[in-house]
Amino acid sequence: MGVAIRTAGEADRESVVRLLDEAFQDDPVSGWVFPGAEDRREHHPGLMAAFTDIVLAAGRIDVTEDGSACALWLSIPAGDHDGGTEDGDSGDGDSDDDGPAQVRAAVDPDNERIELIGRLTAAVHPSGRAHEYLWMIGVAPGRQGEGLGTALIESVLDRCDREGLSAYLEASSARSRKLYERLGFEVTGPVLDLPDGPAMWPMWREPRTRTGS
Repeated sequence: MGVAIRTAGEADRESVVRLLDEAFQDDPVSGWVFPGAEDRREHHPGLMAAFTDIVLAAGRIDVTEDGSACALWLSIPAGDHDGGTEDGDSGDGDSDDDGPAQVRAAVDPDNERIELIGRLTAAVHPSGRAHEYLWMIGVAPGRQGEGLGTALIESVLDRCDREGLSAYLEASSARSRKLYERLGFEVTGPVLDLPDGPAMWPMWREPRTRTGS
């Protein structure tokens, strides 16, 4: 049975934020940005809200019909350079150089890692070619392993293949990197080692040529 997917709107904002907060509480990069458990519980939802608002305004959020998984996408035009992520599969998505600082100011001005993660990922984000950027993808903890994330990604990759578009993301764990490799992504450039923290893998996917009628 296929997974029903729709585009989220403003009415879905709170449920998307809640889903992302739950999905990324134990993510290695979220743990690096908010090393203290109490601090993470307090400020992590605000960071997810900031990301959700940016993508609702400038990109697209796909969500499964039952609300158990979502994917945040940005369409990056040729010659543009858009980056900055909070966790491997995330970013601040603000082409303005002040974007990471603005997110930090809105979420937790005392936490410099909120700004640093945006600047570090922006620095490794490929520029020049148009592509779809998977900012982040989250699946409810109780629904992981059911193929929901794969279905969300493949729905966009199918369009990329039809339109000859590349895709890009940053994997925030070795486990997610393996999933993306199965979907045709390859590590591009050097691995991003966060200061005193985990690694992130910039990954690029060329469109696949369709054969037959």
